[in-house]
Amino acid sequence: MPLFAVICRDHPGKLQTRLDTRESHLAFLGAQPGVKLAGPLIENGQPCGSLLVVEGNGLTEVKEWAAQDPYNAAGLFASVEVIEWKKVIG
Repeated sequence: MPLFAVICRDHPGKLQTRLDTRESHLAFLGAQPGVKLAGPLIENGQPCGSLLVVEGNGLTEVKEWAAQDPYNAAGLFASVEVIEWKKVIG
């Protein structure tokens, strides 16, 4: 099954939205068997987005899945990019 990178960038000034929604975001990710890696992007010591590596059946499926993330539903993300990714090292 292919892997996909999900690259999300937060809207500026939305740190409180991230903090308020964190538990539901983590619960959502924890319930997904395809999530291989996940964590925040950091800029100037503060979260500014998210990076996930997800196993899925195809690009459309992963995009639809990513759209259901509670962070996205809360309006945290300014952008969400999903692209197929190939593991080479690690």
